[in-house]
Amino acid sequence: MMFAIKGDATIAYRYVICLLIFLSYVLVFFHRLCPAVIALDIQSSFGISGTLLGLLGSAYFYSYAIMQLPTGLMADSWGPRKTVSVFLLLAGVGSIVMGIAPNLAVAVTGRILVGIGVSTVFVCNFKLLSEWFTPRQFIIMGSAFMSMGGIGALSSSTPLAWVSNAIGWRMTFLLVGIITLLMAALVYVFVRNRPSEMGLAPITPNRGETQKGIGLLSGMKMVVASGRFWPPAIWSFCVIGISFSIGGLWGGPYLMQIYGHSKTSAGGVLSTFALALIIGSPISGWFANRIGRKSVLVGASVILMMVSGIMGLYVDSMTLPALYVLFFFLFFSGGAIGPVIATIAKELFPIAISGTAVGAINLFPFAGAALFQVLIGAVLTARSLGQAQYTAVGFRYMFLICLAGGIVSLVAAFLIKETLQNREGPNG
Repeated sequence: MMFAIKGDATIAYRYVICLLIFLSYVLVFFHRLCPAVIALDIQSSFGISGTLLGLLGSAYFYSYAIMQLPTGLMADSWGPRKTVSVFLLLAGVGSIVMGIAPNLAVAVTGRILVGIGVSTVFVCNFKLLSEWFTPRQFIIMGSAFMSMGGIGALSSSTPLAWVSNAIGWRMTFLLVGIITLLMAALVYVFVRNRPSEMGLAPITPNRGETQKGIGLLSGMKMVVASGRFWPPAIWSFCVIGISFSIGGLWGGPYLMQIYGHSKTSAGGVLSTFALALIIGSPISGWFANRIGRKSVLVGASVILMMVSGIMGLYVDSMTLPALYVLFFFLFFSGGAIGPVIATIAKELFPIAISGTAVGAINLFPFAGAALFQVLIGAVLTARSLGQAQYTAVGFRYMFLICLAGGIVSLVAAFLIKETLQNREGPNG
């Protein structure tokens, strides 16, 4: 199905495309973070240890991470429209499998399918933005995209606690699976990869010529062999990986077992992940367009180190308002910086391989989340009083791990090449 829309109507249609991809990202973040609120319910249902719960949570992140390079290649060749729609179908099936899983092995299988299925949305979004918007608009729209992820994060906190209390965690996964299948159909029908598919000239002059300039394998080698690639990759591994580990799994057990919060109350604190995305993404994008991409990442590393140090020192003696503030800044340091990292990846390499570059960078946050979730689970289990009774000492070690990751990320941030000078002027 092709749309023959001309002129200003075609330019406006890019916002229809954005709306659908942005709504898809709501589902991505819901799938990513939902285990934190219902982690203890899942653990009780399957009778598993903290290490195995960490394995279940990390299954999403391992599969998501593995798919980032293939996603970048598919975004540059197959196109975002087919890539997102086909893989969202897989995510819907995975969520349904998770909901009906009779044991841990089947649940892990469902979680892997979900991770593979939603893994394409982030990279394909930024590929679409690179085709439909100017470079200066790119980071602005990327920040709006991350803010929509905040809605998904919000829905995976207190609202999820309400829904799971009402219909159970299994029915919740079934319902979300059906919604994901519907979104896959909408993306296939309405999204278009680039303006030329609607008879429109490229947004940026000479964009069409660059499209064919670099082969897929050559582009991948160009990205991973570049010394400029690795500092932002390491930064993402540490900072964003830690944010996803706490927000996507271990934050819930920490709040419920150390402070005695209910599932709904813990979800309220974890909803600061959503606030960090909704408020923090535009702020980080604004600063990145003015003071530089590198400076924003240095600041985020410092924030992570400060918050981790405070939470490790006062692990079991903080007030509820303090928990809200500290969790907000923990999630701001990693969760809200996604568009800045994607912009760096895009600006370091030619536009023809923007999908490959963003996909390669985006592998590392999820590899980091997968590693940190299992590592933290193992530490908590080693310091636990029983199968699922974690201690303040165990969580203090969790925050020391976060502090160590923050230190490594700060070193990486200072090594990142600044790309702000490559952007367009004020009217771009």
